[in-house]
Amino acid sequence: MPISKFALIRSTVAAFLVGLAALLAIVGTTLWLVSEARTYSDLSVAVRLQRAALVDLRSLLQDTETGQRGFLLTAEDAYLAPYEQARRQLAAQLELVRERLSGDPSLAAPVARIAEIIDAKIAEMQDTIDLVRAGRRDDAVAIVRSDRGRALMEEARGIFDRLIRGAEDRIGDAVRHQYGTISWLIWVTLLGALVIVGVVAAAAWMATVYTRQLVAAQEEVRALNAGLEQRVAERTADLGRANDEIQRFAYIVTHDLRAPLVNIMGFTSELEASLGAIRAWFEKAGVPADDPLAGEARLAAVEDAPEAIGFIRSSTRKMDGLINAILKLSREGRRTLRPERVELGALLSAAAESIQHQVVEAGGEVTLAPDLPSVVSDRLALEQVFGNLLDNAVKYRSPDRPIRIAIRARPEPGQRILVEVEDNGRGIAPQDHERVFDLFRRSGAQDQPGEGIGLAHVRAMVRNLGGDVTLASEVGRGTTMRLNLPRDLRQVARTAGSEPT
Repeated sequence: MPISKFALIRSTVAAFLVGLAALLAIVGTTLWLVSEARTYSDLSVAVRLQRAALVDLRSLLQDTETGQRGFLLTAEDAYLAPYEQARRQLAAQLELVRERLSGDPSLAAPVARIAEIIDAKIAEMQDTIDLVRAGRRDDAVAIVRSDRGRALMEEARGIFDRLIRGAEDRIGDAVRHQYGTISWLIWVTLLGALVIVGVVAAAAWMATVYTRQLVAAQEEVRALNAGLEQRVAERTADLGRANDEIQRFAYIVTHDLRAPLVNIMGFTSELEASLGAIRAWFEKAGVPADDPLAGEARLAAVEDAPEAIGFIRSSTRKMDGLINAILKLSREGRRTLRPERVELGALLSAAAESIQHQVVEAGGEVTLAPDLPSVVSDRLALEQVFGNLLDNAVKYRSPDRPIRIAIRARPEPGQRILVEVEDNGRGIAPQDHERVFDLFRRSGAQDQPGEGIGLAHVRAMVRNLGGDVTLASEVGRGTTMRLNLPRDLRQVARTAGSEPT
């Protein structure tokens, strides 16, 4: 089943949240386990220091006893060196033991008892040493044989053994806890890593599948676009051929219509000449007053027939104008466009100059915006377009105010420009904004000569140039004609896949 964009987003967000939760869990658990490991490590170090202090204190106590016995046996002061050295260190070592074991209240009593034993043992050993120095060796030996000193040492050894074994047990517990904490830390890290790897793998899989689908869709779109371009080219060619056929048909039809129209106009002239001879005969021969038939004939020859011939001439002239207009449109559609660089400023200045006398007579003016751009287009077509628009602006000016015509241009997206021709004439009703571009359709009062082909011709030429023309108008205020033109007609021709025609 294809993965939609929304499904991919939801899955990606879910994977991100799962990965984030796993990462937070790993970090939190790791911090806790590291804290636990540090606690047990600190405890292990502290207990090891306690054990070392106890062992050192026991060794010092044993050294004092060893030195005492050697002096008792030899009575030589050299054997008292271990005794003296150990005795000097006992107080400091005992204080170190108290300090290191102070954190455990249960050890206060054994430590106090060791201090008492040390004091008693030191006193007993010092008595024996003093007796030997005083020459009373037998009394010193008697003190030793009383076993009081041995009992104190055995009690001290027992206390030392219990304290040291307890320290060793606590060290073992701390080490086991450290190993357990490290094991948990390893498992948590591995499990979290597996979760993150799984999330990343799932996200990568979905991204890969979606990317493949996207690439396939792009290939499909590319194939469709290629087919579409071909179909558009075919349709464009068909439309071009159809347009050529329409233009040829219009040319043929108007050409064929002109022949009978010429005959009608010729026979009308002959008929008019014949009527002249008849009228002359009636005037020369005279008409009897009492002859009604002769009176009717004279009326028909002198008044009715000339009036009918006048109507025929007016209709044939109008039909001739329409045929000429259709021929003009047909020829314009078949004319080959010649793209060249055209400076709109110069072209519009020339077009404005051609109507300047009419504008001046109406007390008006034509203004051109500065810095009008240049285009690559067909000069003749542009001259006809703007000439027609300016003629219309003058022809349909308002009689209530001086005529004002303004021409300006601005760039548009897609390498195009918008040229506006604005006037303050009579304006066009909203319902006629599009109809005025139809052939033979006019708007407003029909008080000006014309066949209604001007704006139709303008739109045909502008569209042939790759542009379009629209208008904005309000009755009584004026009209703005807007021409959207390409900057380069050659680019439009290349995009359409053919040369301009």
